[in-house]
Amino acid sequence: MSLLHRFRRYDFDASLAAGTDVQQLGPWRTAAVLLVSRVERLEVNEPLMAEAAPSALLAALAARAGARLRGARRPRVVAYAIANLAPPRGAGGRARIRAVLARWSGARLLALTDRLAVGTPGALDLYQELLPRQLATCDHRLVPALPAPCSCPRPRPDEGAGAETTGAGVDGRARTVLFVGALERRKGAHLLLQAWPAVSAARPGSRLVLVGRGQLEAEAAHLASGDDVDLVVDPPRARVHEALRGASVLVLLSQRTRGWREQVGLPLVEGLAHGCAVVTTQETGLAGWLQEHGHRVLPAEPSVAEVAAALVAALDERRPASSVLDQLPGTDGRFEADAWLEEQPSRPS
Repeated sequence: MSLLHRFRRYDFDASLAAGTDVQQLGPWRTAAVLLVSRVERLEVNEPLMAEAAPSALLAALAARAGARLRGARRPRVVAYAIANLAPPRGAGGRARIRAVLARWSGARLLALTDRLAVGTPGALDLYQELLPRQLATCDHRLVPALPAPCSCPRPRPDEGAGAETTGAGVDGRARTVLFVGALERRKGAHLLLQAWPAVSAARPGSRLVLVGRGQLEAEAAHLASGDDVDLVVDPPRARVHEALRGASVLVLLSQRTRGWREQVGLPLVEGLAHGCAVVTTQETGLAGWLQEHGHRVLPAEPSVAEVAAALVAALDERRPASSVLDQLPGTDGRFEADAWLEEQPSRPS
């Protein structure tokens, strides 16, 4: 298997790609490689990922052109979709041209796609709204982006009612709220920082653990100067898992911005996988499932008072980790989607 990519994110774990041919290439070099390579299955960025649609379309066209030149069977094109916000239309000038190109490329790319695995109901609704004709010709399936329980040891049944957790003291897990992710306004970190003093006053002995880095790091550090808040900046993955095991409530108050909406939210997925009760907003693609399964889903733009009340209620509930974990699928949704994308498409090639 080969992985061709344009940009390397700061959180890319190279160890997970051991044994894989990983190449960082631009769009035209990627197309050149695909043109001369024997490709059986090509997974591309999803069609409604505006910034990637033109280069993804170029890659798909190059792979299929190469197969035609060699007289080989055309490669299957597949994608995984979680976009839940319509691509921006551009304010004018070059931005407008880029937006038009992205929309055209996305529609053409979906028309070339054999299979599309859709991770959330919100994403499926968006594709049905924006690209109904192309979606109808593509074999697609909703595969909810839910995690399987993490392989970490499960919290003991009594931990929700007063067991000791390393680093948090007696009754640690039941009293601990955790934030993992970018300390930014789009992740709702400002709402959490403002709400915590009210939570702390209402439930003395509660603890907030902030794991991440970002624009609000200084404000988080100031709050962490107190006795009931810990700030852990950019820790290794093992430390993140430790924090997840030691918390009963995971909070992520995603806020929509121009051109961005929380598609799923990795911290939410990881919190569920570790048995955490979730406090979030309607902005995540998992909002419907979370609400149906007893988690707290706030309005898109909650007040600080609403955030504080939800956190207090979640702490008071002392929800056992087992009641969260037992509602999860046995196979991670992304793995299930990958397995389906690897199968032969139903439409003829």
